[in-house]
Amino acid sequence: MFVALALECLIVGLATDTFFTSANLVNVLRQNAFIAILAAGMTFVILTGGIDLSVGSVVGLSGVICAGVLAGGASVPVALLAGLATGLAAGVVNGLAVTALRVPAFVVTLATMLMARGVAFKYTDARTITGLPEGFATLSGGAVASVVMIAVFVVSWIGLARTAFGRHVFAVGGNLQAAWLAGVRVTRVQFAVYALSGVAAGLAGVLVASRLNAGYPRAGEYYELDAIAAVVVGGTSLFGGRGSIWGTLAGAFFIGILNNALNLFHVSTYDQLIVKGAVLLVATSLDRWRESA
Repeated sequence: MFVALALECLIVGLATDTFFTSANLVNVLRQNAFIAILAAGMTFVILTGGIDLSVGSVVGLSGVICAGVLAGGASVPVALLAGLATGLAAGVVNGLAVTALRVPAFVVTLATMLMARGVAFKYTDARTITGLPEGFATLSGGAVASVVMIAVFVVSWIGLARTAFGRHVFAVGGNLQAAWLAGVRVTRVQFAVYALSGVAAGLAGVLVASRLNAGYPRAGEYYELDAIAAVVVGGTSLFGGRGSIWGTLAGAFFIGILNNALNLFHVSTYDQLIVKGAVLLVATSLDRWRESA
């Protein structure tokens, strides 16, 4: 994956004079931090054989809740906690529906995707929340977002590679029945990964709101596509049980650089969706081929 990432950088750099400029590289880092954080949470879910389609909408909802609390006169730390709590609440709803109600993850997270976006529009009356303190924008300024992203991946790596919980995540995705027979508390693991994905979406939502210095109810649209693509391109199997958090980071940068290249080449938004959909389809097909090989 890292070889493919290096080749992508080389090709894009040769095709345009602006890719390797400091301003563009900083922009790639800042913009990609949000997707990478989402993808880190998504990795846990997909490793168990699940999926979370709601993360993009939860980004938007968490962002407007954070902005709304801040605009109401609360301090920045309180607003940040409100945004994170919103993401956690969405993750808890997903986790409970999947584990307690036994509803398929695809259906559950599709429903919460729609509900979260609807609540974001209702909360803001479909308007952007502005007039936030200037200090709020510094949360995603400079290298802050990138540092947060790195911290998220380091913690995720420790959780997956150095803890019993991480081993249980792989076990549930590899063979759920065998994991249950081995004494793994399967439902707790499944619940936990959706909660983690929700927190990651809440964190990304807060950072996006900080970058915009506003609460925008449409923020995070199609982010779920980029996050899933980053995880799959990074080598994590959609069928669960196999993957790497560092592969996800490489996959996130692959998708981020692809997005940047499409913008540099002035590709329309609609055509960008076609390209990214094709990338996801190819990555999924390769994953399926690896599973059957």
